Amino acid sequence: MSAAETPPGATPPPDPPTRRGRAKRAVSIGDVARLAGVSSQTVSRVSTGHPRVIPSTRERVLSAMKELGYRPNSAARALRMGEFRTIGVVLFTLSSTGNSRTVEAIADHAAAEGYAITLIPVARPTQDDVLGAFTRLEELAVDGVVVIMEVHLLDTATVTLPPGVQLVVVDSDAGDHYAVVDSDQYDGARQAVRHLLDLGHRTVWHVAGPTGSFAAERRAEAWRTTLKEAGRRVPRIEQGDWSAASGYEAGLRLAEQPRCTAVFAANDQMALGVLRAFHEHGRSVPDDVSVVGFDDIPDSAFFIPPLTTVHQDFAEVGRRCVQRLLQQIRREATDADAGLVPTQLVVRHSAAPPRRAR
Repeated sequence: MSAAETPPGATPPPDPPTRRGRAKRAVSIGDVARLAGVSSQTVSRVSTGHPRVIPSTRERVLSAMKELGYRPNSAARALRMGEFRTIGVVLFTLSSTGNSRTVEAIADHAAAEGYAITLIPVARPTQDDVLGAFTRLEELAVDGVVVIMEVHLLDTATVTLPPGVQLVVVDSDAGDHYAVVDSDQYDGARQAVRHLLDLGHRTVWHVAGPTGSFAAERRAEAWRTTLKEAGRRVPRIEQGDWSAASGYEAGLRLAEQPRCTAVFAANDQMALGVLRAFHEHGRSVPDDVSVVGFDDIPDSAFFIPPLTTVHQDFAEVGRRCVQRLLQQIRREATDADAGLVPTQLVVRHSAAPPRRAR
């Protein structure tokens, strides 16, 4: 019989001793609390990254964790507390400036609240793909979901989301069914068009975003309504797809129209393409034609000329997404008016009065 075998009825040998002569026991949260001189609740807050811990206390707890070799068991904590400290983010594209900067802001503010994010891209805005994303999030165990939608889905019968999910929707007309956070697309576009009219332009041409996009539709609607309210002619829309290339193609068509003295592009990338098209046709911006964009991307201040544009506060959009989702998770009251983030016109050098006014 080998030494590893135990005869029937015999007492099994004890666990092998450690260097100190006794079996090694897993370090508990209580061990860390005793060594750091704090409560177990404080240790728990430090292990989940909760922001409301005094820095000196946090350092003491982290030092105790390191000394004892403690590793927080997040799965066990989730089962015990009924939360996973994770937010799921479902979106259809990261290529657009608004989506990528909104995701970045959500991640930053979630981390400040002690939450991580799980990103699930969806290839196509269909019922099956959206439900597939939610199934995946259920497997990954999240406390709530932010859905960044650029297309009209939730206000139609095309896509419905699973019931009982803590949810915030960005950039979509979700009606009264879901909590919505978005920039004030309409007012931002209105400011842009009004600025060009106030400079003395008789009307304003528009390079719109892709059809089906909620943001593009709201900006185009504001452009059209502002012109009508001012009693001005509404030119034919030039359709783009958010890219600088599509703005360039639209700009080539507009450059052929001598009456075109002012252009409102639905985003800064398309405005960049418009600027190049007019430059190639020998039409100076802003001497011959004025151009205004939307988004206020960091590069817009360095276009030639620096672009007048509408600023969107993506950081605030991300903060409100996290805030409203955590209010749902924590069963706190929410402010129904907190979902619309103001936009602001940033005046630079790409718009000026038309030649006839000068």
